[in-house]
Amino acid sequence: MRSRPIIPIILCGGSGTRLWPLSRDSFPKQYLNLSNNENKSLLQETQERIKNLDNIISPIIICNEEHRFIVAEQMREINTKPLSILLEPIGRNTAPAITLAALKATEIENDPILIALSSDHLIQNKNNFIEVLKKGITYAEEGRLVTFGIIPRTPETGYGYIKAEKTFSKEDNKGSKILEFTEKPNLETANSFLKDKRYTWNSGMFMFKTSTILNEIKQYSPDVFKYCKQSINESNKDLDFQRVNFDFFSKCPDLSIDFAVMEKTSNGIVLPLDAGWSDIGSWQSVWETSQKDKNGNFTKGKTLIEKTSNCYIRSENRLVVALGIKDQIIIETNDAILVANKDDSQSIKNVVKKLKDKKIPEGLKHKKIYRPWGHYLSIVEDSRWQVKLIQVKSGEQLSLQMHHHRSEHWVVVSGTAEVEIDANKKVLTENQSIYIPLGSKHRLTNPGKIPLILIEIQSGSYVGEDDIVRFEDRYGR
Repeated sequence: MRSRPIIPIILCGGSGTRLWPLSRDSFPKQYLNLSNNENKSLLQETQERIKNLDNIISPIIICNEEHRFIVAEQMREINTKPLSILLEPIGRNTAPAITLAALKATEIENDPILIALSSDHLIQNKNNFIEVLKKGITYAEEGRLVTFGIIPRTPETGYGYIKAEKTFSKEDNKGSKILEFTEKPNLETANSFLKDKRYTWNSGMFMFKTSTILNEIKQYSPDVFKYCKQSINESNKDLDFQRVNFDFFSKCPDLSIDFAVMEKTSNGIVLPLDAGWSDIGSWQSVWETSQKDKNGNFTKGKTLIEKTSNCYIRSENRLVVALGIKDQIIIETNDAILVANKDDSQSIKNVVKKLKDKKIPEGLKHKKIYRPWGHYLSIVEDSRWQVKLIQVKSGEQLSLQMHHHRSEHWVVVSGTAEVEIDANKKVLTENQSIYIPLGSKHRLTNPGKIPLILIEIQSGSYVGEDDIVRFEDRYGR
């Protein structure tokens, strides 16, 4: 008899504002490399740590429109072809996202087991994690809805808690019936939870058979099921992506899977998990999980430190020098610098909100913007001109486009560029340049086998990204 297939559901929502300035809406934390040992993003690590589980197959990934090409590229880098990349038109929390993925799974396999995973968690002990997943499979086969509770180490007020019927220990990986969920408690309550061995942190990870979770959603949150069913039935395929119907999905209640199902069902159990788990929810937690020197410092990039202790210092570009400080977070990017006390790192989200309210662009987007054909970096700009560094992947092509308000000048730094201007094509190589007049239809292609790198100088009355009229685009934009 064929073993039941297991499909990971990887949830890629969230903006990770507490990890600003490295994490922003345009490139949030799940796509960043925040671990010590591997040059992989949190999303890639989420997929990699489960790939050797018996009967596991490719994942279903749920993300938003803006990040679709980042997801596709990061999966390609680890040689993973997702079963589906579902695009949510708006965020509606975990219950609709899991429902969409479960409905999609029914099109692919006969009642598979689903593992719902957040894409932005860190798990240091992969072997322990796999062993607990194996235990969870047994319960899922019995028709149970499994969640994984983290054995608490501290009275954490930033996590939700799960109260089980029986006490847990690190040596005991038996499941226990769920009695109740508690949202983020105050410190006094968290201390009482830490003493009561029935409580675990809510990890936000789940396991169940597809039929089980869909039946429970139908029973306890029928509107979630109805609108997700309609939105996926009316979805559209776009290259490697599936666009969920906006009209139906926007009517879907904004509910977590905890509230929609797990708090109501009688079939829920919690399995204890002790595997070095962290949700990387702040720079404090990043520092805690990092490999530090004898003085408690983690450093990355161009840094020089003296008489410094218990700090997290990261440079993306420029040299950062730290002298005579302690308990600080210092993050340098090409357009912003954060200096914060570790104890205040949870408050960074409030700073980001102020940046957004004041429409300061650094609160939302990086200078480096990813596109399906590669990326560009805004080097310097003013109201009437801008200079960009553009990198186009081998064989890729920008859209056939024109601009109403700006002209452009391209200088090839390395690689080969095929440039089309008003139906005339020309091939440029290193140190050659070309001028694109305002209003001209133009397109850039990399016909070579190495990345094409060029400098783009824009000038005109307006140099915003929305001054683009596309006529043809292989990526369906």
